[in-house]
Amino acid sequence: MSKTAAKVEPPQAAPMLQLKVELAGAPLPIWRRLLVPANIKLADLHVVIQMVMGWQDDHQHIFEIDGRLYGKSGHHDDEQLPERKYTLADALGAKRSFRYIYDFGDDWEHRIKLEKRVPPQAQTARVQCLEGSGTCPPEDIGGVWGYGDFLDALDDPEHDRHEEFLDWADENFDPAVFDLAEANKHLAKLKF
Repeated sequence: MSKTAAKVEPPQAAPMLQLKVELAGAPLPIWRRLLVPANIKLADLHVVIQMVMGWQDDHQHIFEIDGRLYGKSGHHDDEQLPERKYTLADALGAKRSFRYIYDFGDDWEHRIKLEKRVPPQAQTARVQCLEGSGTCPPEDIGGVWGYGDFLDALDDPEHDRHEEFLDWADENFDPAVFDLAEANKHLAKLKF
């Protein structure tokens, strides 16, 4: 009687989700198109959003998906679910859109839409930014209204806050620019 080894199947790669992350209410279009594994934890998705949008992760955040709140334990309110325990696929269920809010003072609301599901493939087995538009507003600028004032002041040398905002902004600040290669360079360093 011969012994045969049981056939071991390699683990299945997770399907990928193509998401569009858009900063709601911004005076100029600011958005990113991402490819992420369906089984990404919401805590890790937070890190991805911070990187591709250009935020510094200096403030609290929360996901709102299908009427439920997900975030870091102990923040926001007692009904918040821990983001470390939930994957995007589990939290989304059949939903196709949700919100991510960053900085509860400035209230940067990001509308996130599931555009499509992509079968797992070796070349798409990692998080990627596919395209985007617009520079991330500076931290603590006062939300979308403060960002509008900031842009107005930068464009008008006679504005009473022009010099102040020039000092605040990077000298190469261009609100319309998005550096896709730089975003993917940061994402390539992630290990989940």
